[in-house]
Amino acid sequence: MTVIRTCELSKSFRRTHAVVKLNLEIPEGSIFALVGPNGAGKTTAIKMLMNILRPSAGTAEVLGTDSRRLGPAEFAQIGYVSENQELPLWMTVDYFMSYLKPFYPDWDNAWAEELLRQLDLPRGRRLRDLSRGMRIKAALASSLAYHPKLIVLDEPFSGLDSLVRDELIEALLERCAGATVMISSHDLAEIETFASHIGYLDGGCLRFSEEMTSLATRFREIEITFDESPALPAPWPPTWLGLTQSAAVLRFVDSQFHADSTPAAIRIAFPSARAVAINPMPLRAIFVSLAKSGRKAA
Repeated sequence: MTVIRTCELSKSFRRTHAVVKLNLEIPEGSIFALVGPNGAGKTTAIKMLMNILRPSAGTAEVLGTDSRRLGPAEFAQIGYVSENQELPLWMTVDYFMSYLKPFYPDWDNAWAEELLRQLDLPRGRRLRDLSRGMRIKAALASSLAYHPKLIVLDEPFSGLDSLVRDELIEALLERCAGATVMISSHDLAEIETFASHIGYLDGGCLRFSEEMTSLATRFREIEITFDESPALPAPWPPTWLGLTQSAAVLRFVDSQFHADSTPAAIRIAFPSARAVAINPMPLRAIFVSLAKSGRKAA
């Protein structure tokens, strides 16, 4: 089952095209990370999915419902936490949870109590008196207490210290069994540890969407050493990104690495190579190479 599906989803603000023809599918039970540089359109895309913004063109379905028709019945199955989410700051944590309870038929009192305990939330303190990290914890607890089928998190880790991030991730992974999670974040090191799928948005356009294991398999950093400066092949393969060259060392990123064909292609392109090193890449290095190549292409 596909929990989120978009077709040519687009949003423009006058002459600014924030999201351009987004075609995305998020499978049930996945933890889908939407990543990209600042201004890539991640938050705008999520707001369209949550019926906060109306699309300029295209469509989106969330839990089988047109996103423009999401209402109380659908939101009772969706947990949504945003970086800039407004909370009723005058409420205490306890009152906040009690206030929300009647809106959700599946609210689980025992579950809510366990979330407050695990996240170490001060039940009697007002939200305005909490740190930003504690407010995010309160928002997360309130969004998990009714066992949502879909959890949408928009930059939840931004500006938080590592301990609070770890606590949020631990609570999320322990408490979202059976749910589908969509998360946008710049915290790539953390995303890499738990995301099952990833989509890369740049300039409002989706560059790719795939399983994390597939992404990790097809990106490799290539380092070739020579006895003297080599001639570069023409044309340069479009899947070889971020070329840097010194007198006797050439480096680039292969974005479509194949263990059975790439080494042979390198030997053909550089017959004078003395040594070739092929190294796996962490998500942050992949992200940086894509961002740099995107700026050069713009």
